[in-house]
Amino acid sequence: MSEQISLFEEKVKPTNIPLAEKIRPTKIEEIMGQPELLNEKSQLRNMIAHDNYSSFILWGPPGTGKTTIARLIEQRTESRFISFSAVLASIKDVKKVMKEAEYNLRAQNKSTILFVDEIHRFNKSQQDAFLHYIESGAVILIGATTENPSFEVIPALLSRCNVFVLKQLSDDDVEKIISRAIDEINIDFKFCDKCIPYLAELCGGDARKALNYLETIINNVADKKQVDINFISNILSRKAMFYDKDREEHYNVISALHKSLRGSDPQAGLYWLARMLEAGEDPLYVARRLVRFASEDIGLADPNALLQAIAVKDTVHFLGMPEANVALTQLVVYLATAPKSNSLYTAYKKAAKDARQTSHLGVPLQIRNAPTNLMKELDYGKGYKYDHEAKDAYSYQKCFPDKMKEKKYYNPSKFGFEKEIKKRLNWWDGLKKKDEENL
Repeated sequence: MSEQISLFEEKVKPTNIPLAEKIRPTKIEEIMGQPELLNEKSQLRNMIAHDNYSSFILWGPPGTGKTTIARLIEQRTESRFISFSAVLASIKDVKKVMKEAEYNLRAQNKSTILFVDEIHRFNKSQQDAFLHYIESGAVILIGATTENPSFEVIPALLSRCNVFVLKQLSDDDVEKIISRAIDEINIDFKFCDKCIPYLAELCGGDARKALNYLETIINNVADKKQVDINFISNILSRKAMFYDKDREEHYNVISALHKSLRGSDPQAGLYWLARMLEAGEDPLYVARRLVRFASEDIGLADPNALLQAIAVKDTVHFLGMPEANVALTQLVVYLATAPKSNSLYTAYKKAAKDARQTSHLGVPLQIRNAPTNLMKELDYGKGYKYDHEAKDAYSYQKCFPDKMKEKKYYNPSKFGFEKEIKKRLNWWDGLKKKDEENL
């Protein structure tokens, strides 16, 4: 490889290297949790394979592999590679390197790959400094950021870069990383069965944090033969609230929340909500279940329940945790205190049963769509009564299949807004009887 300069390199090889550095992947295949970004047909993988780069930005949460990808590029590329951290370096330092890169382009016809970690830390005027050197081909910029580049990177620079998105690691991904680290280092103690899943939950998809936690545990084990969750929680000063996410207790707790709300008990609902959120449950999972509850157990008894649930789902997306916990609290209290009805739930179950048994029955001709002359000649839409032209904007016509009796699936409850719906249905039923008598 040709000349490379990097802040990753050290003149003296240190012995006290953090565990996260010791086991950092040295192959693309070892990077966990980014199959779409790094599959063999992806643009980034193609760049690395052919050592032919255009400027790009790596955007993703902490501990997902942004720096690791940059280091793999550094190890493989024949280009000059220079790295900076926007936290530690000044733009003056970067400008000096970019001027050197411009000289190298003219003298050797070689571009310089410039990796800038935390690029969002440079302000807009500082980011402007990259533009000339990227346009001239002197610099191929690789930026890394945890912030949305749409807001934190100036449009002129963003338009000259691809954006590659790294996803937050799943708990399974982090468990594999922790297990790999344990396999690669020598420890004379054992972890109990639930320790690794517990550690994975604590780190919130951040592999670096997980490995730092693991190293802290290893450094404090002393003479213990086996490490359990209580020991880990004490060492890390975290509450031991592991509840088998994706296993039995996970479903037990969400069931407890659901049944507390159905029982109109906001106090218990808040307790089970807190149990999940404080143990690291995905808040979007909770929001999805509450959206379902709003239709299944409240429905039209309070139509605003679903609106509240969707609004809170969007709030969770927008804010994330821990800020979204209050919005989820608001929703739990609203749902628990709303009037309850499962009329929609039971109505659909009845309709679904009939639909499965009568799916061979055709749509009545009078309510079929007739967009072509051929369809009209086949009597599609013939005899259809346009309700808006009738008295009271209603004209009875059978809308069930011809060979099927009319059914009543939805029966509103006597609670909340469904009392009003019941009045409306009774009014429509009265008009229907009058029309039937005149047939």
